[in-house]
Formats: sequence, structure tokens, C-alpha cells
Amino acid sequence: MLARFTLSEVDAAAALMRRGGVLAYPTEAVYGLGCDPHDQGAFERLFALKQRPPTQGVLLIASDFAQVEPYIDLPAVPAAVLAQVRESWPGPYTWIFPRSPQVPEWVAGAHAGIALRVTAHAPAAALCRAFGGALVSTSANPHGEPPAQSAAMVEGYFGHALDGVLDAPLGDQKRPTIIRDALSGAIIRK
Repeated sequence: MLARFTLSEVDAAAALMRRGGVLAYPTEAVYGLGCDPHDQGAFERLFALKQRPPTQGVLLIASDFAQVEPYIDLPAVPAAVLAQVRESWPGPYTWIFPRSPQVPEWVAGAHAGIALRVTAHAPAAALCRAFGGALVSTSANPHGEPPAQSAAMVEGYFGHALDGVLDAPLGDQKRPTIIRDALSGAIIRK
């Protein structure tokens, strides 16, 4: 059964993910699907819902730098690059870093790096704080369909196959965040 949570129930939504659940939640522009990045079973369910090839990988979203730091191969990142990225956070900026050994293989997919974002979007940040760490974040839609922009659209896509939805406002971005390579600055997704 699809559990619905409001912002006042964010602790219960986070607990659902700690128990292996897959949750839809609002981000800066669209609803995302999330789960515990270290729970391979939850991750595989998320990819089955999306009907997405597992080689694509996903990004992780967090409420502060401390939640993403363990996933970055810090010795491989020049101090000036790290400082520039940290100045952009929290905000609607996703950066790809060389990944540390703490990144589960299933999260990275076929990619050498890991895409990370420290969000300024209050509901998503509150969810990460309640969860106690970074979360998987990938658009809430079956592969090839438009990303969901409401809890109702999420339910239309996934129904009761999804464990829960955090019904809260989206941010004010018009499109999903730009993804850049932290080392080169190259834009990976506009």
C-alpha cells in the first residue's frame, strides 16, 4: 500500500527508507525516487519501478557536505575545485566527482564517478536530515516518460508498487539540475 507523508511526517518517511522502502519526494524541479544507497534490494526495486538499465547509475542528494564527503575520493580533487563546488552548495548544482570505495557499485552503474548534490530545497534537505545521510535521487518516472511534478502524477505512474510519497511542494527550478564534471567543469546534462 502506498503510504502518504506530509512534511510534518518526514521522520516516518525516512524510517520507511531505512526499512528498505522506495519513496518519491519533491526536489528542486521534479519528484525524485529515493532509497538508501547502501540497500541493494531497495535500489534494485527502484530501478525495476523506473524500468531503467542498471548501468546508468544515479546521483545522491544530501542536506550538507558531511553527508556526501564519504563518497568523494578527496585526494583526487584539487583543493580549489572542492572550494568552488562547496561555494555552490547548498543549491541546485549537481557535480560528478571521482568516487571513493564507499560508493556502492550499483549506485555508480557503469560510471567512474559519482554525481552528488547538496540541496537547498527545504523538503528534500529535511528528508536527508531525517534519514541521517545521502539518498538516492533519480527522477520519478518510468524510463522515457516525463518526470512527475506532483504526488498525483507519481501515483499515476507507480500506484501501489511504490512504498511511499512525501507530498510537499517542488522547488522553483524549471528543469532538473545541470550536472557538471567537478574536475573539468564540462556539462554532462543541461
